[in-house]
Amino acid sequence: MMQPQIILLREGTDTSQGKPQLISNINACMAVVDAVRSTLGPRGMDKLVIDDRGGVTISNDGATLMKKLEIVHPAAKVLVDISLSQDAEVGDGTTSVVLLAGEFLKAAKPFVEEGVHPQNIIRSYREAGVLGGGRLKGQ
Repeated sequence: MMQPQIILLREGTDTSQGKPQLISNINACMAVVDAVRSTLGPRGMDKLVIDDRGGVTISNDGATLMKKLEIVHPAAKVLVDISLSQDAEVGDGTTSVVLLAGEFLKAAKPFVEEGVHPQNIIRSYREAGVLGGGRLKGQ
């Protein structure tokens, strides 16, 4: 006999699922992307970040901003993770990977809204990566 599944959630936890949740996740990630987008390039603007203790940071470095932003949305935290991974592995390009991920999500959003299954979107991105990699290698 199967036991009923018991899930404990904090008060106020959103339990939405499906297409509306995917779109909500994409929108949350796009908010983070938009926050750091203007820091990129030679005309990149500085951002002023004030933490909960009153500490002030002024920077146009994507890695610094991603560390200082207190992001609570689980999907948007993934952008912070890729930024930190890029910083740890390469030491540069943190803003670029966040913007690139944001552009992938922005391109996928209309397909999600049309009802294309996320696995099909992921498969298409993987195929595009293989084709692009082949082009760069000259095959």
